[in-house]
Amino acid sequence: MILNWSLESLYSSFESESFKNDMKQLEEDILVLNKLAQNLGDITSLESYYTVIEAIEKNVTTLYAYSSLTFSTDTRNETALQTQNKLQTLLSGATAAHTKYIQFLSQMDDIETFISGSEILKPFSFILKEDQLSASHMLSEKEEILASKLSITGSKAWSTLQSKLTSSLKVSIEQEGVLKELPITVVRNLANDQSAEVRKTAYEAELSAYKKIDESVAMALNGIKGEVLTMSALRGYASPLHMTLESSRMTEKTLDAMMSAIKESLPHFHNYLKTKGQLLGHQEGLPFYDLFAPVGSASKKFTYEEGCDFIIDNFKAFSDKLADVAQTAIEKGWIDVAPKEGKVSGAFCASLHPIGEFRVLLNYTGNLSDVITMAHELGHGYHAICTNDERSLNINYPMPLAETASTFCETIVNNAALKIASPEESITLIENALQDATQVICDIYSRYIFESNLFSTREDHPLSVDELNSIMLDAQKQAYGNGLDSNTLHPYMWLIKPHYYSAGLNFYNFPYAFGLLFAKGLYAKYLAAPEFFIEKYDMLLAASGKMSVIDVCKIMDIDVESVDFWRTSLQIIQRDIEQFVKLAGGLS
Repeated sequence: MILNWSLESLYSSFESESFKNDMKQLEEDILVLNKLAQNLGDITSLESYYTVIEAIEKNVTTLYAYSSLTFSTDTRNETALQTQNKLQTLLSGATAAHTKYIQFLSQMDDIETFISGSEILKPFSFILKEDQLSASHMLSEKEEILASKLSITGSKAWSTLQSKLTSSLKVSIEQEGVLKELPITVVRNLANDQSAEVRKTAYEAELSAYKKIDESVAMALNGIKGEVLTMSALRGYASPLHMTLESSRMTEKTLDAMMSAIKESLPHFHNYLKTKGQLLGHQEGLPFYDLFAPVGSASKKFTYEEGCDFIIDNFKAFSDKLADVAQTAIEKGWIDVAPKEGKVSGAFCASLHPIGEFRVLLNYTGNLSDVITMAHELGHGYHAICTNDERSLNINYPMPLAETASTFCETIVNNAALKIASPEESITLIENALQDATQVICDIYSRYIFESNLFSTREDHPLSVDELNSIMLDAQKQAYGNGLDSNTLHPYMWLIKPHYYSAGLNFYNFPYAFGLLFAKGLYAKYLAAPEFFIEKYDMLLAASGKMSVIDVCKIMDIDVESVDFWRTSLQIIQRDIEQFVKLAGGLS
């Protein structure tokens, strides 16, 4: 099987003629865009502007994907890094044009009539109206250009530093009496090991290793969050959270409803954690290093081929289209599978809309959680495929909807597997599902608390490593309660999570909870009317980039501003917890 992804359908190399030609075309298009922006005044001029901006969008997607994906599997590749920086610099040259475009829209009294008179602009109606509303947050042209250029040597540079430091970090760890130097991704994956001693040793070695880089990464985090606070205030947002909600096309009422339901449900998750702790011999709550410890007799390893077969079989239970998308990704080399030195940690999926493909990065070691992660990322890929017929400017869906298809695929895999599982296998499958749900509910809740406190403190002063560790521990205690042993938490979780290190992805935590709980609610609707649901589901995914969150969810007759919807979704997980506690009683 193909274990390393191929980027040949993008470019053969940075030196290829097609890559060079596209870079040159991008430079020319940005110059044209700036000229067009100087003369915006009627339908024809705006049509020309959108024609060029769509061409730029397609070109940037391809060029940036090639450089960033290359860098993701080899952070030592200086050409990839230099190309990303060059692209950022080039795009900053379009800032003046964007500013003039927003100013032009802000002066329109009746944008509906303006749009209705153009067949070229009609497909972009939602974006045009959204951009008009954003005019109140726009700075002057000179300020926008300055902010864009400064971000390259500011937040973007800090982000690159964190990525390079964490991806190249080596951990000193003793294995079978031999002291070894292993990549951080390999050591973190030992959290799933069968051996309690290995898990604990890996946890202690990981925390110790972070001390080599914690001061530098703390500076990066302070730099990024300081820039975000400055820019959100300059743009007139009440806070970075309000800025995120607006960019997420999500109402504060929706967030409050979801968070209220989550807070109500936390005792159920604490019960699950305490029960798991007791199964593993811990009476004072579950130690952090055993969060991902395997439970039950079915915690066997899955070869990559076995994991692929497991996913495809279960996807097929939902639809042939979903299974075919996964099969294509596996067979055509769209997935980079195993951990290796210089490869970034974690997992992600990158949409390649201009060529109708996607790429998935994994750090696969063969645990069931790795199989679930692969299903999750392939769900992102399916979402990307469902938008293939959409215009490139209409596929940028907001963060809350970004996790819908991925989490739905996790639910498919787990629920289909449970139908054919023996009692011994059931507890493993349920426990693995609860592991993931606990990460998305408890851990995400802790990250939300942490980032809220991080911003409020950063307004006063840059945070030291000790302060960052302290507010992370406090956040974990609030979220996990007595479910975890308070003496063995993870103070450095702020250092390793890449989402904190993007100035454009603030509060990239609650979208995961939205995705999980929305997917649970969707799955219940799927069971009630499968054929009708599948047709609507693809429509929902296709529309996710050109509607507000509320309107997208209405396609499925779901009111996300109602706390009752979120309670109903959480009750599905609570029933799994009850089943786990019952099965655990039979093992103890």
